[in-house]
Amino acid sequence: MTRIFLTLASVSTLLLLTVFGLGLNIGDPRTLESQPLVSWHLMLALTGLVAATLVHALVLTYFMGTGRWMEDVTKAYQLESHWRIESQRLKYGVLPWMTGCLLLLLTTIGFGAAADPAARLGFSGAAGLSASTWHLLVALVTVSLNIIANIREFQALERNGQLVSEVVAKVREIRIARGLPV
Repeated sequence: MTRIFLTLASVSTLLLLTVFGLGLNIGDPRTLESQPLVSWHLMLALTGLVAATLVHALVLTYFMGTGRWMEDVTKAYQLESHWRIESQRLKYGVLPWMTGCLLLLLTTIGFGAAADPAARLGFSGAAGLSASTWHLLVALVTVSLNIIANIREFQALERNGQLVSEVVAKVREIRIARGLPV
């Protein structure tokens, strides 16, 4: 799972960084010369949002599946519950990071839409900062938090994989001791 995660997380992070870079290169979005860059920024931002969301959803799905598997195997083979408890702890440890990333991704898109001079509903900014500056700041926090969350998710996935291997080894040992096929 860690190899798949690394690939998908890298792609989604590269997309978000590309969108960030494109956004920095947009001068005045009202000029005709900037419109192709604005269009690319918008389309890649939506693609990055979907990609990052899918990566986080994949991690959550993995933890839900392995958690259920560990619960069933623990009951079926009357194993100690420390493997299942640690797996649960790992899942609940990355859940706040995932949630924060998803909320920030949506907030960034919202601030981007609000900063668009072509939007019907305008946002001129607040606290002395322009709408585009707010969008930039939120995007910076979003990309940074997404990278940190991906690192934490990777660490949790790696440890959970070790737990699954330990449970499989224990089940194999039990099955051999009972004379069952392995």
